Amino acid sequence: MKKIIFINILILFLLITFIEIIFGYWFKENNFGFYMRTERNKNILYKTNHEKKKSEHHYIRNFYGFRGDEVDPSDIKVIFEGGSTGNQRFTPEKFTIVGLLNNYLKEDGVNLMIHNASTDGKSTRGINYDFLYWFPKIPDFKPKIFIFYIGINDIGQGAYGDDYKAASKLHKKLRDYIRNNSIIFILQQKFEDKYFVKTKAAYNITSIKKGLYDNYSFVNYQEAKKKFLSQEKSQNEKQMINFFNYKLENLKNNIIKNKIIPIFITQIQFDGSSDKNLFLINEQTKNFAEKNNYYIIKLDEMIKGIGLNTFYDYVHTSLLGSRKIAKMIYPDLNKIIKKELFDK
Repeated sequence: MKKIIFINILILFLLITFIEIIFGYWFKENNFGFYMRTERNKNILYKTNHEKKKSEHHYIRNFYGFRGDEVDPSDIKVIFEGGSTGNQRFTPEKFTIVGLLNNYLKEDGVNLMIHNASTDGKSTRGINYDFLYWFPKIPDFKPKIFIFYIGINDIGQGAYGDDYKAASKLHKKLRDYIRNNSIIFILQQKFEDKYFVKTKAAYNITSIKKGLYDNYSFVNYQEAKKKFLSQEKSQNEKQMINFFNYKLENLKNNIIKNKIIPIFITQIQFDGSSDKNLFLINEQTKNFAEKNNYYIIKLDEMIKGIGLNTFYDYVHTSLLGSRKIAKMIYPDLNKIIKKELFDK
C-alpha cells in the first residue's frame, strides 16, 4: 500500500514538473512577472461620456508595460508611478494628468516625455515590487527621475503589515519566485478571481457618481491639520503609519540602489483633505521626503478648493479635475526637471 502511494505521489510530482516546464515561465525570456503579465501589450477600446460628451479612446499599454505607444527604453528619462489615479484608464491619454504634463512640456519647448508606469490598485508596496520584478527586466532602462504620486492606495494597509515585515527574506523570495513563474499558481489565481472574489471595483465612467456633490464641502489642509493632529491615533491608524513608513524605507533603498532622483506628490480626494487616513499618509510622505532631502510637491497644501465636478468618484479625477491638478503641479515639476536634467 505504501509503495502504491509513493508511486502515485511520484507520478503526480513528475506530471506537475512536466506541466510547469512546458507551460510555466521558469525559462522564458522577457518574463515580466505575475502581475505585469496582464499589464503589457494591451489595446482596449473604452466608450465614455466625459463632460456630457460621448467619446471613444484606446487604452494602450506597450510591450514594456508603460501606458502609450512603443518606446525605446534607453530614451526614457522620467517615470510617473502611481495607482489608478495616475493610470486613469478611463480617460484618453492626452487628457490624463501625465498626458497634460507632457503637453505643457512640449509647449515650453522641453524635449522630454514623462512615461506612465501607473497601474490600478498599486500602492507603495507595489512600486517596490516594480523595482524588483519589472524594471530590471527592461533592457537599457535607466531613467533619471521617478515621480511618485502615492498615498490613496496605502490607506488601510496595516493589518497585514506586521506579517509582511516578519516574513524572512528567504521566505519572501521563494514565495515571489513561485508566484512569478508557476503556471499552476497563475491558474489558481484566475480561478479564485473568477469564482471567489465577491467584490470587484466598479467605476461609473459615464457620469459623476450620484450624490457625490450633495451637501459638498471642501476641507483644505489647514482645516484638516487643525482637526486631525489634535486627535488620538487609533491602533489601526498606527499600524497603517508604521507599515507605510516601512514601505517608504524600502523605496529609499530602491532609490539609492538605482541612483534615481525622486519627486513625491501628495494626493487629495474629491473634497480635499477630509479623510483622516489620507491626511496621515500625506504627512508621513512629507516627513520622509524632507528628512531625506527629496523633492516633494505638496498638492494637499496647495489646493485651497478645487470646485464641483472635478472628480467622478471619491478619488478619481474628471477631465476638469485632471486639468486643474496638472496645471497646479506643473510649475514645480518643470523647475525640478530642468534643474536635474538640463541645467547640469
